[in-house]
Amino acid sequence: MERPAWAPQGIDISMPSVSRIYDYYLGGSHNFEVDREAARKAMEFMPGLPKIMQANRAFMRRAVNYAVSEGVTQFLDIGSGIPTFGNVHEVAQKATAESRVVYVDHDPVAVSHSRAVLDGNEQAVVLSADLRKPRQILDNPETTELLDLERPVALLLVAVLHFLEDEDDPQSAVAQLRDALAPGSLIILTHASYEGIPVPEEQAGGAVGVYQNIRRPLVMRSREKIARFFEGYEMVEPGLVSMPHWRPDTPAEQEDPYAFAGFAGVGRKA
Repeated sequence: MERPAWAPQGIDISMPSVSRIYDYYLGGSHNFEVDREAARKAMEFMPGLPKIMQANRAFMRRAVNYAVSEGVTQFLDIGSGIPTFGNVHEVAQKATAESRVVYVDHDPVAVSHSRAVLDGNEQAVVLSADLRKPRQILDNPETTELLDLERPVALLLVAVLHFLEDEDDPQSAVAQLRDALAPGSLIILTHASYEGIPVPEEQAGGAVGVYQNIRRPLVMRSREKIARFFEGYEMVEPGLVSMPHWRPDTPAEQEDPYAFAGFAGVGRKA
């Protein structure tokens, strides 16, 4: 298999990557046939997976604009993935030139491509780090140089926590990040769930099995369990809801049924 110029040396291009599969769902070009094959297998069980990802991105953009409208102009996006049109820095910096963004991912392709996209942008950086090690992110010199953690920060955990198993203790990681943020900070979060998926759970489980097979378990949590990630935050209206129902720009009823899979919410630290 020929290695494209954008693919960093040292990565195994014979194994699917969650970031590259996500890129494929969104119509991106930074993925390999092995990623597309895994995505197509998952779509055999859930044909609307791209619609879920599109709804996820649309929520993210609305939430970033909300943050700016509330005076929050610092963003920490963990599990940021491969940049596509309308990424956090584009939305935030369009809303206000003061916006500063730190992207974090542990996928080498996502980090490498992000650095290329951000070249020349002095108010956005990308780190290679892991959500399971919050201090690695918070203490990184690039984080502390770009973000003032004494002022409110919008923490984005968009479509990432469902890739952490309970044994990874994602609750503790989220709590450590929360405790490091100033009052007035926001958490912007989405999470996969069987609730809201317009196919039987057994069928949806087939798609989950595809991720299990590529050694990246997809953990489908209940709304109740997802709500626990917001401990220490006050929920912003309308609370923890399906993605199209969070402050929609257009009537939610117009959305594809798959867009209602999973949950999204924004919380504010008191």
